Amino acid sequence: MPNTSGLNRTLGGAIGVIALVTILSSGAVLVTRNQLQSANEALAHSGQVIRALDRFRAAMLNQETGLRGYLITGREGSLEPYRSARPAQDDAIRQLRSEIGTDAERGALLADAVTAARTWQADIGEAAIRRAADPATRSEALDIEADGKGKAMFDTLRAKLAAIESLEERTQAMQRARVLQAERDESVALWGGTLITLLICAGIGLAVNRLIVRPLVRVMAFVERVGEGDLAGRLEAGVGGEVGRLSGTLNAMVSGLSDL
Repeated sequence: MPNTSGLNRTLGGAIGVIALVTILSSGAVLVTRNQLQSANEALAHSGQVIRALDRFRAAMLNQETGLRGYLITGREGSLEPYRSARPAQDDAIRQLRSEIGTDAERGALLADAVTAARTWQADIGEAAIRRAADPATRSEALDIEADGKGKAMFDTLRAKLAAIESLEERTQAMQRARVLQAERDESVALWGGTLITLLICAGIGLAVNRLIVRPLVRVMAFVERVGEGDLAGRLEAGVGGEVGRLSGTLNAMVSGLSDL
Protein backbone atom coordinates (compact mmCIF):
# COMPACT_ATOMS: atom_id res chain seq x y z
CA MET A 1 0.00 0.00 0.00
CA PRO A 2 1.46 3.42 -0.92
CA ASN A 3 2.78 5.48 1.97
CA THR A 4 0.78 8.74 2.08
CA SER A 5 1.56 9.72 5.64
CA GLY A 6 3.27 12.97 4.58
CA LEU A 7 0.30 14.17 2.54
CA ASN A 8 -2.11 13.07 5.26
CA ARG A 9 -0.13 15.00 7.86
CA THR A 10 -0.12 18.14 5.69
CA LEU A 11 -3.84 18.08 4.98
CA GLY A 12 -4.69 16.98 8.52
CA GLY A 13 -2.57 19.77 9.98
CA ALA A 14 -4.28 22.34 7.75
CA ILE A 15 -7.75 21.11 8.73
CA GLY A 16 -6.67 21.06 12.39
CA VAL A 17 -5.49 24.67 12.25
CA ILE A 18 -8.80 25.77 10.71
CA ALA A 19 -10.74 23.84 13.34
CA LEU A 20 -8.62 25.34 16.15
CA VAL A 21 -9.14 28.89 14.91
CA THR A 22 -12.88 28.26 14.55
CA ILE A 23 -13.12 26.87 18.09
CA LEU A 24 -11.12 29.73 19.58
CA SER A 25 -13.12 32.41 17.77
CA SER A 26 -16.40 30.73 18.73
CA GLY A 27 -15.26 30.53 22.35
CA ALA A 28 -14.33 34.20 22.33
CA VAL A 29 -17.74 35.10 20.90
CA LEU A 30 -19.49 33.04 23.58
CA VAL A 31 -17.46 34.70 26.35
CA THR A 32 -18.24 38.19 25.08
CA ARG A 33 -21.94 37.30 24.71
CA ASN A 34 -22.02 36.12 28.30
CA GLN A 35 -20.43 39.41 29.35
CA LEU A 36 -22.98 41.30 27.26
CA GLN A 37 -25.86 39.37 28.82
CA SER A 38 -24.50 39.97 32.33
CA ALA A 39 -24.16 43.72 31.70
CA ASN A 40 -27.67 43.95 30.25
CA GLU A 41 -29.11 42.09 33.22
CA ALA A 42 -27.32 44.49 35.59
CA LEU A 43 -28.72 47.43 33.62
CA ALA A 44 -32.23 46.01 33.86
CA HIS A 45 -31.80 45.45 37.60
CA SER A 46 -30.69 49.05 38.16
CA GLY A 47 -33.65 50.26 36.12
CA GLN A 48 -36.03 48.29 38.34
CA VAL A 49 -34.45 49.79 41.46
CA ILE A 50 -34.77 53.33 40.10
CA ARG A 51 -38.43 52.76 39.15
CA ALA A 52 -39.15 51.43 42.64
CA LEU A 53 -37.47 54.53 44.13
CA ASP A 54 -39.75 56.70 42.00
CA ARG A 55 -42.80 54.82 43.28
CA PHE A 56 -41.59 55.28 46.85
CA ARG A 57 -41.25 59.04 46.33
CA ALA A 58 -44.60 59.31 44.56
CA ALA A 59 -46.35 57.42 47.36
CA MET A 60 -44.92 59.76 50.00
CA LEU A 61 -45.87 62.84 47.98
CA ASN A 62 -49.41 61.50 47.53
CA GLN A 63 -49.70 60.96 51.27
CA GLU A 64 -48.53 64.48 51.96
CA THR A 65 -50.93 65.88 49.35
CA GLY A 66 -53.85 63.92 50.78
CA LEU A 67 -53.05 65.04 54.31
CA ARG A 68 -52.87 68.70 53.34
CA GLY A 69 -56.08 68.44 51.36
CA TYR A 70 -57.85 66.91 54.35
CA LEU A 71 -56.55 69.57 56.74
CA ILE A 72 -57.70 72.32 54.38
CA THR A 73 -61.14 70.94 53.46
CA GLY A 74 -61.94 68.69 56.39
CA ARG A 75 -63.60 66.22 54.00
CA GLU A 76 -62.86 62.50 54.28
CA GLY A 77 -62.68 62.19 50.51
CA SER A 78 -59.58 64.35 50.51
CA LEU A 79 -57.75 61.55 52.34
CA GLU A 80 -58.10 59.17 49.37
CA PRO A 81 -54.58 59.92 47.99
CA TYR A 82 -53.15 59.41 51.48
CA ARG A 83 -54.83 56.06 52.01
CA SER A 84 -54.27 54.65 48.53
CA ALA A 85 -50.59 55.62 48.67
CA ARG A 86 -49.88 53.53 51.77
CA PRO A 87 -50.09 50.10 50.07
CA ALA A 88 -48.23 51.46 47.03
CA GLN A 89 -45.43 52.61 49.33
CA ASP A 90 -45.30 49.26 51.11
CA ASP A 91 -45.09 47.48 47.76
CA ALA A 92 -42.26 49.77 46.62
CA ILE A 93 -40.36 49.14 49.86
CA ARG A 94 -40.74 45.37 49.48
CA GLN A 95 -39.45 45.50 45.92
CA LEU A 96 -36.51 47.69 46.90
CA ARG A 97 -35.53 45.30 49.68
CA SER A 98 -35.75 42.40 47.27
CA GLU A 99 -33.75 44.15 44.53
CA ILE A 100 -31.08 45.55 46.87
CA GLY A 101 -30.63 42.22 48.62
CA THR A 102 -27.44 42.00 50.66
CA ASP A 103 -25.84 45.23 49.40
CA ALA A 104 -24.78 46.86 52.67
CA GLU A 105 -24.52 50.46 51.46
CA ARG A 106 -27.84 50.54 49.65
CA GLY A 107 -29.49 48.55 52.42
CA ALA A 108 -28.43 51.09 55.05
CA LEU A 109 -29.68 53.99 52.94
CA LEU A 110 -33.00 52.26 52.34
CA ALA A 111 -33.39 51.48 56.05
CA ASP A 112 -32.91 55.18 56.89
CA ALA A 113 -35.43 56.20 54.22
CA VAL A 114 -38.00 53.70 55.48
CA THR A 115 -37.49 54.89 59.07
CA ALA A 116 -38.06 58.49 57.99
CA ALA A 117 -41.21 57.50 56.06
CA ARG A 118 -42.66 55.45 58.93
CA THR A 119 -41.86 58.16 61.43
CA TRP A 120 -43.58 60.77 59.26
CA GLN A 121 -46.64 58.54 58.93
CA ALA A 122 -46.88 57.93 62.67
CA ASP A 123 -45.85 61.29 64.10
CA ILE A 124 -47.16 63.61 61.39
CA GLY A 125 -49.72 61.92 59.14
CA GLU A 126 -51.71 59.78 61.58
CA ALA A 127 -51.37 62.24 64.46
CA ALA A 128 -52.63 65.13 62.32
CA ILE A 129 -55.56 63.09 60.99
CA ARG A 130 -56.66 62.08 64.47
CA ARG A 131 -56.59 65.64 65.74
CA ALA A 132 -58.23 67.07 62.63
CA ALA A 133 -61.18 64.71 63.08
CA ASP A 134 -62.04 66.48 66.32
CA PRO A 135 -63.00 70.16 65.92
CA ALA A 136 -61.59 70.85 69.37
CA THR A 137 -58.09 69.76 68.34
CA ARG A 138 -58.16 70.76 64.68
CA SER A 139 -55.80 73.66 65.29
CA GLU A 140 -53.30 71.22 66.81
CA ALA A 141 -53.47 69.15 63.63
CA LEU A 142 -52.59 72.19 61.57
CA ASP A 143 -49.69 72.92 63.88
CA ILE A 144 -48.38 69.36 63.51
CA GLU A 145 -48.45 69.57 59.72
CA ALA A 146 -46.87 73.02 59.70
CA ASP A 147 -44.12 71.99 62.11
CA GLY A 148 -40.66 71.72 60.58
CA LYS A 149 -40.28 68.11 61.77
CA GLY A 150 -42.28 66.78 58.84
CA LYS A 151 -40.16 68.68 56.34
CA ALA A 152 -36.99 67.41 57.98
CA MET A 153 -38.23 63.83 57.66
CA PHE A 154 -39.09 64.38 54.01
CA ASP A 155 -35.69 65.90 53.38
CA THR A 156 -34.04 62.86 54.98
CA LEU A 157 -36.20 60.55 52.90
CA ARG A 158 -35.38 62.35 49.66
CA ALA A 159 -31.67 62.46 50.46
CA LYS A 160 -31.48 58.72 51.16
CA LEU A 161 -33.45 57.79 48.08
CA ALA A 162 -31.35 60.19 45.97
CA ALA A 163 -28.18 58.54 47.31
CA ILE A 164 -29.45 55.11 46.28
CA GLU A 165 -30.42 56.46 42.86
CA SER A 166 -26.98 58.02 42.44
CA LEU A 167 -25.35 54.66 43.15
CA GLU A 168 -27.61 52.98 40.62
CA GLU A 169 -26.87 55.62 38.00
CA ARG A 170 -23.14 55.05 38.47
CA THR A 171 -23.77 51.34 38.17
CA GLN A 172 -25.72 51.92 34.98
CA ALA A 173 -22.90 54.03 33.54
CA MET A 174 -20.42 51.23 34.25
CA GLN A 175 -22.72 48.58 32.79
CA ARG A 176 -23.30 50.63 29.65
CA ALA A 177 -19.53 50.84 29.23
CA ARG A 178 -19.39 47.05 29.70
CA VAL A 179 -22.08 46.59 27.07
CA LEU A 180 -20.18 48.73 24.55
CA GLN A 181 -16.92 46.94 25.29
CA ALA A 182 -18.56 43.51 25.05
CA GLU A 183 -20.15 44.44 21.72
CA ARG A 184 -16.77 45.60 20.41
CA ASP A 185 -15.07 42.43 21.69
CA GLU A 186 -17.75 40.27 20.12
CA SER A 187 -17.34 42.02 16.80
CA VAL A 188 -13.54 41.70 16.93
CA ALA A 189 -13.76 38.01 17.87
CA LEU A 190 -16.28 37.26 15.14
CA TRP A 191 -14.69 39.16 12.30
CA GLY A 192 -11.14 38.51 13.49
CA GLY A 193 -11.76 34.76 13.58
CA THR A 194 -13.40 34.89 10.16
CA LEU A 195 -10.50 36.87 8.69
CA ILE A 196 -7.87 34.56 10.18
CA THR A 197 -9.76 31.52 8.87
CA LEU A 198 -9.93 33.05 5.39
CA LEU A 199 -6.21 33.87 5.47
CA ILE A 200 -5.37 30.34 6.59
CA CYS A 201 -7.57 28.89 3.84
CA ALA A 202 -5.90 31.15 1.30
CA GLY A 203 -2.47 30.09 2.57
CA ILE A 204 -3.43 26.43 2.43
CA GLY A 205 -4.74 26.91 -1.10
CA LEU A 206 -1.47 28.50 -2.19
CA ALA A 207 0.55 25.78 -0.49
CA VAL A 208 -1.52 22.99 -2.05
CA ASN A 209 -1.21 24.64 -5.48
CA ARG A 210 2.57 25.02 -5.08
CA LEU A 211 3.38 21.70 -3.44
CA ILE A 212 0.81 19.37 -4.98
CA VAL A 213 -1.13 20.76 -7.94
CA ARG A 214 1.78 22.23 -9.94
CA PRO A 215 4.06 19.20 -9.47
CA LEU A 216 1.18 16.89 -10.44
CA VAL A 217 0.56 18.98 -13.55
CA ARG A 218 4.24 18.57 -14.49
CA VAL A 219 4.01 14.84 -13.79
CA MET A 220 0.91 14.50 -16.00
CA ALA A 221 2.62 16.43 -18.79
CA PHE A 222 5.69 14.19 -18.47
CA VAL A 223 3.52 11.04 -18.56
CA GLU A 224 1.78 12.32 -21.72
CA ARG A 225 5.16 12.89 -23.40
CA VAL A 226 6.28 9.39 -22.43
CA GLY A 227 3.05 7.99 -23.85
CA GLU A 228 3.84 9.74 -27.11
CA GLY A 229 7.24 8.00 -27.19
CA ASP A 230 9.53 10.65 -25.75
CA LEU A 231 11.85 8.72 -23.41
CA ALA A 232 14.61 11.33 -23.27
CA GLY A 233 13.01 13.70 -20.80
CA ARG A 234 13.23 13.53 -17.03
CA LEU A 235 11.24 15.06 -14.21
CA GLU A 236 13.00 17.64 -12.11
CA ALA A 237 13.78 16.47 -8.59
CA GLY A 238 13.12 18.94 -5.83
CA VAL A 239 9.62 18.24 -4.64
CA GLY A 240 9.48 16.13 -1.52
CA GLY A 241 6.79 13.88 -0.20
CA GLU A 242 4.58 11.62 -2.27
CA VAL A 243 4.89 13.72 -5.43
CA GLY A 244 8.67 13.66 -5.14
CA ARG A 245 8.69 9.87 -4.77
CA LEU A 246 6.33 9.59 -7.73
CA SER A 247 8.70 11.70 -9.82
CA GLY A 248 11.64 9.54 -8.86
CA THR A 249 9.72 6.37 -9.66
CA LEU A 250 8.65 7.71 -13.07
CA ASN A 251 12.22 8.76 -13.88
CA ALA A 252 13.46 5.27 -13.00
CA MET A 253 10.69 3.69 -15.07
CA VAL A 254 11.46 5.86 -18.09
CA SER A 255 15.19 5.08 -17.75
CA GLY A 256 14.32 1.37 -17.76
CA LEU A 257 12.12 1.81 -20.82
CA SER A 258 14.88 3.79 -22.56
CA ASP A 259 17.38 0.99 -21.88
CA LEU A 260 14.96 -1.56 -23.29
